[in-house]
Amino acid sequence: MSHRPRRRFGQNFLRDPAIVQRMVTAIAPRPGQALLEIGPGEGALTAPLLERLGALTAVELDRDLAAALRERLGPGLTVIEGDATTLDLAALAPAEGRLRVAGNLPYNVSTPILFHLLAAAERIEDLHLLLQREVVERMAAPPGSRVRGRLSVMVQYRCAVERCFNVPAGAFFPAPKVISSFVRLTPHRPLPVAARDEGVLQGLVAAAFAARRKTLRNSLRRWLSPAAIEAAGVDAGARAETLSVAEFVRLADAAAEQPRPA
Repeated sequence: MSHRPRRRFGQNFLRDPAIVQRMVTAIAPRPGQALLEIGPGEGALTAPLLERLGALTAVELDRDLAAALRERLGPGLTVIEGDATTLDLAALAPAEGRLRVAGNLPYNVSTPILFHLLAAAERIEDLHLLLQREVVERMAAPPGSRVRGRLSVMVQYRCAVERCFNVPAGAFFPAPKVISSFVRLTPHRPLPVAARDEGVLQGLVAAAFAARRKTLRNSLRRWLSPAAIEAAGVDAGARAETLSVAEFVRLADAAAEQPRPA
């Protein structure tokens, strides 16, 4: 397939057969499994996945690429033309079992797509995603890491994060200016720690990292008093990047008992 990459879609097409094979091996698709591929592009990963699965659904924003994939790969492939951030993932999951997800996410919209996927984690078996290496480093960052942030906490709340391997820029066309990483996310079942109100957890985590240089007594002052932070077993003088997922959940549970900030 020959397609001129479109910058507005953040298109960088994977063209290294050895990398594709490593990805397929990591995904380990089996016939009959329900799998969604996000951003199939020219179909480098799509074709071997379809061969092993027998049927595959993909979501592609570029209508020209979608049409070319349908023509080349035949009726076993269902291509949804649209934005992955608006896709009804629950509707794509099988009646029994869960949906597997794989893909090379456009780097310019990878975070919104990730949060959309996390919201449907209960219906997802696992996710194998090719992302910018810095994004994967943030996803996996432990407490105390300088790159730990909102994405780290919310991904780790929902999933176990396993970095599989790095992918050099030369594996793509056009070559991006960054190194990529292939990552496996496996949703927790059950959640190690479950927040009483996940909306409160998301808001509180966002507030804490929006002012990451401030201590919690300042960054969360609209959510909890210093005394309430301490009562939850968290140091009010700490900064957001030092907290574990469990500590954020304790703070969110305390905040859920109080009026929401305006």
